[in-house]
Amino acid sequence: MAYTQRAIINKHAGREAEAEKDFAKGVYYLTVGAQYGNEVAQAMVKNNPYAKFEADNPASVWSLNDAGFDYSVIAVFGSQSTGKSTLLNHLFSTTFDVMNAETGRSQTTKGIWMSKTPTANMLVLDVEGTDGRERGEDQDFERKSALFSLATAEVVIVNMWEQTVGLYNGANMSLLRTVLEVNLQLFQKNGTSKTCLFFVLRDSTAQAPLEKLAETLKTDLEKLWTGISKPPGKENALISDYFDFSFARVAHKIYAADKFAADMLEIKERFFNKAHPEYVLKSKYHKGIPADGFHHFAKSIWDKILANKDLDLPTQQQLLAQYRCDEIAKQIFTTFNGTLQSFKPLLDSGLIVSDFGQQSNTIISTSFDKDAQRYHSETYKAKRLEFIEKMHSSLHVYFLQQLRNLHKKCIGLFQKTIADKLRGDDSHFSVKLEESQNVAKQEFMQVCKEACIKDANWTYDQYYTAFLKDIEELSAQKREEALNRLSKSIEKTMLTKLAEPVVVLLNDAPNDLWTKAVEILSNVIEETKRLSEVKLSELGVSEDVVQVSVLTMKHQAWELLLKVAKDEVADVQILEKLRRRFESQFRYDDKGLPRVWKPTDDIDSLFAVSKEKAEQLLTLISKFDVPTSSLDQDIVQNSDFDVSSFQIISPTRQQVVRERFGKEADGLYVEAKRSTVASRAVIPPWFIVMTIALGWNEFLAILRNPLLTLLFLIAIATSYLIYYTKMGGPVLQVVKASTREVGNQVKEQLKSSGYDLDTMIPSAKDYISKIVNGTQPQAGGDEIEMESITQEKKEQ
Repeated sequence: MAYTQRAIINKHAGREAEAEKDFAKGVYYLTVGAQYGNEVAQAMVKNNPYAKFEADNPASVWSLNDAGFDYSVIAVFGSQSTGKSTLLNHLFSTTFDVMNAETGRSQTTKGIWMSKTPTANMLVLDVEGTDGRERGEDQDFERKSALFSLATAEVVIVNMWEQTVGLYNGANMSLLRTVLEVNLQLFQKNGTSKTCLFFVLRDSTAQAPLEKLAETLKTDLEKLWTGISKPPGKENALISDYFDFSFARVAHKIYAADKFAADMLEIKERFFNKAHPEYVLKSKYHKGIPADGFHHFAKSIWDKILANKDLDLPTQQQLLAQYRCDEIAKQIFTTFNGTLQSFKPLLDSGLIVSDFGQQSNTIISTSFDKDAQRYHSETYKAKRLEFIEKMHSSLHVYFLQQLRNLHKKCIGLFQKTIADKLRGDDSHFSVKLEESQNVAKQEFMQVCKEACIKDANWTYDQYYTAFLKDIEELSAQKREEALNRLSKSIEKTMLTKLAEPVVVLLNDAPNDLWTKAVEILSNVIEETKRLSEVKLSELGVSEDVVQVSVLTMKHQAWELLLKVAKDEVADVQILEKLRRRFESQFRYDDKGLPRVWKPTDDIDSLFAVSKEKAEQLLTLISKFDVPTSSLDQDIVQNSDFDVSSFQIISPTRQQVVRERFGKEADGLYVEAKRSTVASRAVIPPWFIVMTIALGWNEFLAILRNPLLTLLFLIAIATSYLIYYTKMGGPVLQVVKASTREVGNQVKEQLKSSGYDLDTMIPSAKDYISKIVNGTQPQAGGDEIEMESITQEKKEQ
């Protein structure tokens, strides 16, 4: 059986009508799949504003006479060219004509069209869109068709763009207000069934949760309902007493085709699957009209709508007021646009417009009222709201830019203020930080309030929250920087307090060296802890941070102690300590006086004892030999604590140090032995007598010659001085070096003259030896041989 679709109310035309009298019936047949062509616009009915409902009963046409109450009526409502017919075709498999976007956006559905779904008893009404340019300001038919849909349909699908949620005109709120008010007066009697308003949000981006959008729509409808005029007895009626709400969202048909198809299937399930948890066609929405009586029911509804004066066109006074208010608003907006343009360069450069709110409020609150308030009061008020909304929309972009610039400015203000307050001094940090925050917060709030427009319902909460978040992040960063500075300062202080006493202790090296080192460490930790707690409280950190910082400080103190100890036992320092310990026993007596060695002294025993004590010092210093129980347990329990760090000098390095020290000690031992030998070498008496006897003449010759006498006395004085100062060794070394240097100079002079002593001396020795052995040397041959041997030695 072929299903048909009909235009039941159509101001302009119907598909298969061939004469003007056919249009007057208002109902026209379309076969399934037929397209609604341009000829419709060519057959406008003159002198017949709205066709009478006088067509055949659709129940007969679609074989619904025996359906009883087993049928449903569904209508669609929404702006023109928003895809209402497309939506119905996808949901109910109808063939309503859809707009061809390639030919431009224009009115497709004219009037009210009806079709039946192929698989279920559902009558679907495709209603002409609202806000079309073809009708312009003529909203009379829009009101009547919307009211007809509310009165006859169980479910009215409100088709709207997702981005129009929250708008007044964009969401057809003004039209809904009138329709809901007349619907309440004409058709909502006691016991009347509810109607379901099914909001389908088109071209959804799914960024905002559907629940939030639904809440916004409900709020707007409740606010709208509060403002309508209610008949006696229904003053306190709620919109929920007469309407239920359902919501769905649909992706873009072109740019998200797969998601669009999936969304359509989901919505279709809500109409056809009774087991679906959000099934729409509930029995409580049925109008209680049998299928065979629907035709008469719909006709009576339409006649009643036509007779209602509340849906008539506005009066001439209203039209004049509309025209003048629109003209005044246009002029003001043109002037105001110039003011907005002056804001743009400042805002684009990141600056703040100081009198933004004052200028805007002055223009909005005074300029329109001055000229427009003389016209029709209700129209003036409505147009004033439209004007204010338009002004607010234009200003809101600049308001947001103002907030963004303010955000940057106040962040910079905070940074500058805290920097000026600190300036290398972190004392009372938390107080300074809070004061800096308050300066920035007060500036932000003050500018925000000054920039707000009266009655705009703008909010800057989101921007203020973001600003506070950034302020907190910067504050945490500043506090972290101050904490790092404090940590470095504490470390430096501890190093100063540890270094000197530990160095002195290591130099003295008592037997309880490391026990005393632990005592020094404990004292430094206790002093530093008190200082740290005071400083940390000034930073305003939490108790947990204080505890962690104290634990870190203790571990730092331990590491510093080890560092000082290891620095003091470097190769040079440890050898110096061992040498001093050895010399204090070997070269000095118990009274601290230098030893003058005598042949009778037991140098070997004293050397052994002194060397043993020096090596005991090495053993003592090499390891931090204290039990861990004597340390602060916070240090021991630290994850970085390592018992192996107790070893100050490794065994391998100890052996190297012992060897080097042994060589130095042996040198001192040999020196001591030599001094005893020197004291033992005495000149024999016979040598003195022989010297006087043999040198008496020379001695008298010297005495008779004043010059020689003077030189003799000088020689004696010099020798005594050298002996007294024990400079004999150095003087002897100088004499040897001088003699060697003179010899080298002589050789060089002879060589330059052609005499090579390095060649001549060995040759002469060999020549003499051959004469002694009785061998006659051959001329030339031996010389050549000696020269070659000499050359060989020189090369070696």
